[in-house]
Amino acid sequence: MEVLNDKAALLSNYEVYQLLLETENQNKVDKAKKRQKHLVNLSTICYEARKHLEKTPCKHQSPEVIEEFVKAMQPFNLTRAEKLQLLNLRPTTPVEIQLIIEDSEERLKTDQEIEELLNVIATKLPDPNEETVVEETQEDDEEMS
Repeated sequence: MEVLNDKAALLSNYEVYQLLLETENQNKVDKAKKRQKHLVNLSTICYEARKHLEKTPCKHQSPEVIEEFVKAMQPFNLTRAEKLQLLNLRPTTPVEIQLIIEDSEERLKTDQEIEELLNVIATKLPDPNEETVVEETQEDDEEMS
């Protein structure tokens, strides 16, 4: 992934995460050739940012998931920035929706619309907590065997 014009588009956390992974891999190759101080600093920044992003929903996303999510958001008439925030934050409550969507009381007129939006988010974006629960259950099962 290459950023051609850093001011041309908004990036999702997933895209930043992938870019950081690629940068870290490239730095490993560059370090093997010649150890440079700026590469050490860049590696540290990439590592810290990647570790932070791994705690967010983006670690469990893919380009296909993002594409399906964006298509599912079309009926709600949201701005690009609002869709991006929904993608990055994966809200689960009506309060979070109100904080992300500007003038949500006027734009999402009924509680049913908000619930519908939350349902789309829940179905289209993987829940990082579910994976943790599944992994813990598998580990418990292995320990008992």
